[in-house]
Amino acid sequence: MTLSIATRQRIEDLLGQHRVVLFMKGNRQSPRCGFSATAVGILDTLVDDYVSVDVLADEEIRQGIKDYGNWPTIPQLYVDRELIGGSDIIGGMYNSGELHELLGLSKPDRTAPQIQISAAAAEAIRNGMAEDPGSSLHLQIDGRWQASFMLKPAQGHEIRAESGGIEVLMDLATARKAQGMNVDWVDDVRGSGLTISLPQAPVGVRPLSVEDLSARIRQGTITVLDVRPERDRQLAPFPPARVLDAAAVAEIGALAKDTPLAFLCHHGVSSRQAAEHFRGLGFTQVYNVEGGIDAWSQRIDSTIPRY
Repeated sequence: MTLSIATRQRIEDLLGQHRVVLFMKGNRQSPRCGFSATAVGILDTLVDDYVSVDVLADEEIRQGIKDYGNWPTIPQLYVDRELIGGSDIIGGMYNSGELHELLGLSKPDRTAPQIQISAAAAEAIRNGMAEDPGSSLHLQIDGRWQASFMLKPAQGHEIRAESGGIEVLMDLATARKAQGMNVDWVDDVRGSGLTISLPQAPVGVRPLSVEDLSARIRQGTITVLDVRPERDRQLAPFPPARVLDAAAVAEIGALAKDTPLAFLCHHGVSSRQAAEHFRGLGFTQVYNVEGGIDAWSQRIDSTIPRY
């Protein structure tokens, strides 16, 4: 497909107006694919002032940005008008410190985290590694604080932590989350396997019924964020909520991490993704409104239209 003059101009205007631009699926508040979520998770730890462009909301931009930079996949990161690359390249540059340097930031702290691996867990890990002697043990903790081990060759830029005679390799983002990690081996009625405890992990996203949301709104004890697109908000306005836009993200980022936050969408699906994102940023009282605005209309306020 040939890139139209109009679409090229739109892209160049975006790149000219903002130093850091991420073309992605979804937006930085609610990524809609794992690769986009990874990119957002990295950028959010480095800079506040960057713009995300949802290619799913604009088919011309979705195809046009691929043609513009001759890069076939999404997400795509641009800094100072220059294409940096996709999720894998962003992650590699973050781990090496190149992304910090590019953004004018100090080199990252590469201190290895303190971890604890029990004797039983260490024995199980050694037995597993014996089947693949050419690989190293890697730990990955994603943006939702889900931890997993894998065996693969070392790349050379990993941070290395050791416990119980077991060396664990991890990327920079994982190392920051792994401080104080405990790994044990359990064998009970549920089965056998490794268990991983992450003391740094914030409390998980909690469900919130519309009845409880109504009570907390009356009490003034919760901040409600509406993650629905503009068209949906026009169909069924919800005045007690703040639209989760760029200004709201900046203000929320400055709040205390124990501020109660509730996320609302149509049926409670996309709001959970947004809630998980803010949980990953360290907020400890994060709620997802179960059933969304549809449940509110049915059980709290029937004057709000269903759609």
